[in-house]
Parts: sequence; structure tokens; C-alpha cells
Amino acid sequence: MTDDELFPIPIPALVAVLLHKEREKGAPLSKSEVLEIRDNAECRMGTIHEVQALEESRGYTDIDPENVWEQWQEARVQLNDKKS
Repeated sequence: MTDDELFPIPIPALVAVLLHKEREKGAPLSKSEVLEIRDNAECRMGTIHEVQALEESRGYTDIDPENVWEQWQEARVQLNDKKS
């Protein structure tokens, strides 16, 4: 990884979009729904430093678009535990 390598930065955070869509649906999102949301998410490209600065300002790390399904399964459990 180099300082000038670019990474996709979903805006708003992918985890926030997925959480909103799942709560709106009232049931867990399917893998195809999660992938479709990821594929249609608004993104900009940024360096690793920009990604880290954004995560620091948000106070959390967003889901990696390349591992969206696996990371969403972990995040949704944690987020739903906080809701209870």
C-alpha cells in the first residue's frame, strides 16, 4: 500500500446505509440486497490518510466494500444488540 493509492470512500458510510435499509425493511437484508446497495452506493476516491481521517472524525470504521457481506453480518449483530 502506497501513500498515493486510492480507495473507495462510501458517503454516507456504508454501514449507516445498510442499517437504515434493514430497519426500513423490518427484516435482515439478503446477500443480494447488500451487494446491490454496495454497488449503488455513492463513493469518492481517497488516499489511506483521507480514509483514516474520516474514520477518526466519524468515531468508527466503515465496512470495507470488498468484504461487505461478511462485515455487515458482524456489524448488524453488534448494532442490533445496542438497539435492545
